[in-house]
Amino acid sequence: MKITELWVYPIKGIRGVQLDSAELCPQGIQHDRRFMLCKVEESGHLSKMQLARYPECSLFAQEIVGDSIRVRYLIPEQPLVPSAPEQRKVLEVPLEPDIKVLDTADVNLHQSLVAAYRMGETYDTWFSACFGFDVALIYIGDGKRPVLGSFSPKSQPAPKSWFASMASHVMGGQADDEEDWLTFTDCAPFLVTTEKSLENVSARLAGSELGMDAFRPNVVVDGEIEWDEDFWRELSIKGEYKLTLTKNCNRCTSLNVDYDTGRTAEGERGTVLKKLMSDRRVDAGAKYSPVFGRYGFFTGGSNKDNRVSVGDDVKVTERTTKRDIWDWPLTDPRAARYYQIVS
Repeated sequence: MKITELWVYPIKGIRGVQLDSAELCPQGIQHDRRFMLCKVEESGHLSKMQLARYPECSLFAQEIVGDSIRVRYLIPEQPLVPSAPEQRKVLEVPLEPDIKVLDTADVNLHQSLVAAYRMGETYDTWFSACFGFDVALIYIGDGKRPVLGSFSPKSQPAPKSWFASMASHVMGGQADDEEDWLTFTDCAPFLVTTEKSLENVSARLAGSELGMDAFRPNVVVDGEIEWDEDFWRELSIKGEYKLTLTKNCNRCTSLNVDYDTGRTAEGERGTVLKKLMSDRRVDAGAKYSPVFGRYGFFTGGSNKDNRVSVGDDVKVTERTTKRDIWDWPLTDPRAARYYQIVS
């Protein structure tokens, strides 16, 4: 198999950036989801903004230029909010802001808590003018979100051998005594999907086009058999880099969003989730959500660059005979916690 697409999302929730090559890091593709948007409630509380609840996030395009992220608001033919000057301006966001001058902000993303940073008035004003309500741009900075449930490879039942543990440490994985952690990626640093499974979904939509961007992956491979990825445990890229896949990705209404209008799509294109419900509710831990793609962690590289490109060879080096069971406590506030440093 080969890599066919690579994607990064510097600001979570809005349109992704397609890449020809990318650097793999323990927290995902370099620059992935280090920023996110939050709605500022009347109480001042910051609520996460994601495509499923805020489809208008699809109207924001981003690109990495030098040391900045350039963000544009794509005004739809049928506007969603009153016109404002900010909507026609390009916003520049530094990739590495100086956290010493930023105010801190506590963020709860799927019960995985983090002390992050507010980027400030310039950015909040621009996004608020485009959304039509108060929005804050948040930066992860030096914050770390914990991995909950048994998503981390370190929480998997089969322990690593001494040799494998040392190899992971030497070749680019995190130290074994450090808890895995996340930026603003949902539940794992990587999401892997296949073109073969996309073909299956696309065939269900009469007269409608469905691109892989709707599934918001990081690494796309061509695949050989549809849905075979449900059982992949480990991938080798170029024989040099290793991704350990721990859970399947359960899907939501974000699949139905029309990126051109910022609304739920009309016709067949707006029924993607429903069509997957018919036969892809295969995760015993999330029986009402259909599966598409696998969550993964970077667990080994051969050098400091760890760069992969479209066209690179991918092999399945380990499989599982049963599908993994989702156990991330998305809606259980009792499970909410901050990252814990292991002494």
